[in-house]
Amino acid sequence: MPLHIVIDGYNLIRQSPSLSLLDRDSLEEGRAALLERLVSYRRLKGHSVTVVFDATHAQGMGDNKSRWKGIDVVFSLPGELADTVIKRIAAREGQRAVVVTSDKELAGFAARQGAATLESQEFEARMRLARYAFADADGIEDEEPRWEPTTKKKGPAHRRSKSERKRRVRTKKL
Repeated sequence: MPLHIVIDGYNLIRQSPSLSLLDRDSLEEGRAALLERLVSYRRLKGHSVTVVFDATHAQGMGDNKSRWKGIDVVFSLPGELADTVIKRIAAREGQRAVVVTSDKELAGFAARQGAATLESQEFEARMRLARYAFADADGIEDEEPRWEPTTKKKGPAHRRSKSERKRRVRTKKL
């Protein structure tokens, strides 16, 4: 079953140390940097990706839906929150959806609809790994320090709940 990744755009930008710096200068710079990173991620993984932004932060947006280099970009309607749009998508997609947000209320709603949820910072780490793999494939060097894989185990050994194991199986595909 193909995954549909639904991202709370401004939440991810503001949880990311590097993207939040760009966002402080200009909202458009933060959005553009996020979308560029998602393009690399999508090319490598092949999942459909939808990023939802609040339209209250985007001045002069004519259309509320567009497609940019394979990424679906949705701006909420005036007077509507991005969370409402994400909830609608999560309810429609159900188990096919993976909702990326650090908003506990939104993540709880998505989980009740059967969608897997992922914290923004965890998804950013996965996006960074995909960018490194994509950069290696193109022979491009990146200025950020590389993550080194390790076999060191951490934490006590215990079996996770059935719902947590199902969520991990879906998010492992990311």
